[in-house]
Amino acid sequence: VQLQACGGGLVQAGGSLRLSCAASGRTFSRQTVGWFRQTPGKEREFVAAIRWSGGSTYYADSVKGRFTISGNNAKNTVYLLMNSLRPEDTAVYYCAADTSIILSSIRMSRSYDNWGQGTQVTVSS
Repeated sequence: VQLQACGGGLVQAGGSLRLSCAASGRTFSRQTVGWFRQTPGKEREFVAAIRWSGGSTYYADSVKGRFTISGNNAKNTVYLLMNSLRPEDTAVYYCAADTSIILSSIRMSRSYDNWGQGTQVTVSS
C-alpha cells in the first residue's frame, strides 16, 4: 500500500490541524494505521493508531484528549485531528500501515512496513 500524508502547516499554540493519510494500491482493510512524529536528532515517536477493522484506537499519553485518529472507509483515508496544539508538538508527522500488528507492538515504529512521506507541523508559541 502506498501512503500519502498531507495537512501539516504552521499554527499558533492552542490551534488545530487535521492531517490526512490516503492509501492507494490497496485499501486499509485489515490494516493497522499509525501516526508517528519525529524531530531532528530524536527517534520516531508514536502518536496514535487505529485498527481499520473494528476501529480500536490507541494514543500516546502526551496527546490523549487532544488528538483524535479516525478513518473514512469511502475515502480510504485516515485522519489525525490535532487540537490544543503545543510548541512541543512541532515535528514531522508520518503515517504508517501494516497488517497483523499485535497489540504490544502497535506503538513501535518497526512494526510498520509501509510509510508515507512526512508532513511538517510547526506550532508557534
